[in-house]
Amino acid sequence: MLGDVFSYLTDGSNWSGSTGIAAFGAQQLLLTVTSLVIAVVVGLPPALYLGHRGRGGFLAINISNVGRAVPVFAVLLVLALGPIGSEEFGPFGRAGLATLVALVLFALPPIITNAYVAVAEVDPGVVEAARGMGMSGTRVFGSVELPLAMPVVLTGVRLALVQVWATATIAALVAGPGLGRVITRGFANHRTYEVVAGAVLVAVGALVLELVAVLVQRYADPMRRASREIARSAP
Repeated sequence: MLGDVFSYLTDGSNWSGSTGIAAFGAQQLLLTVTSLVIAVVVGLPPALYLGHRGRGGFLAINISNVGRAVPVFAVLLVLALGPIGSEEFGPFGRAGLATLVALVLFALPPIITNAYVAVAEVDPGVVEAARGMGMSGTRVFGSVELPLAMPVVLTGVRLALVQVWATATIAALVAGPGLGRVITRGFANHRTYEVVAGAVLVAVGALVLELVAVLVQRYADPMRRASREIARSAP
């Protein structure tokens, strides 16, 4: 089995063409990145604002919990069979729009929850000290709360990234794009090695994205950068 999987993955003909691994992988990566960007743009600002205000936490957390409770495949199936349909959607392929909407909804809960909790749980003493120095609410948020909350905020984005990548695989069940097409094609043709190869590709992709996200998180964390600068300037 492992030999068949290795042969399949190293055969260049399986990677080329519109139905090759490369095309499906590009579709899944495009879906993942696009869904994440939309979810960040939609979910992050209100979550950060509510956390700063210290209000609306019940609403934010419970909306996120509802999003976690609804099965993604059920949402995808309803969208694919409903008004959005399973038509081609540019580079995203068949059922691309339905898949994109479902993945955005799936990405929102960890982003909203982490962003709200991160800002709301900033040490009140630090916030009061900043206000006592004459800082406005906007400056307190930008200079104190957001830098301190950034590690947890970025963790939520990283979790959403990996979850969306893995979940995008189920789009193939409604003839959608992505590496799930490799798995469903293997099942349809009774080629177990192809099914395993598709699963390996998804797993390796998740590991690579996790690694990249960790590196980006370390670079983007302002507190970590400040610690490095202090360490370098110390005698």
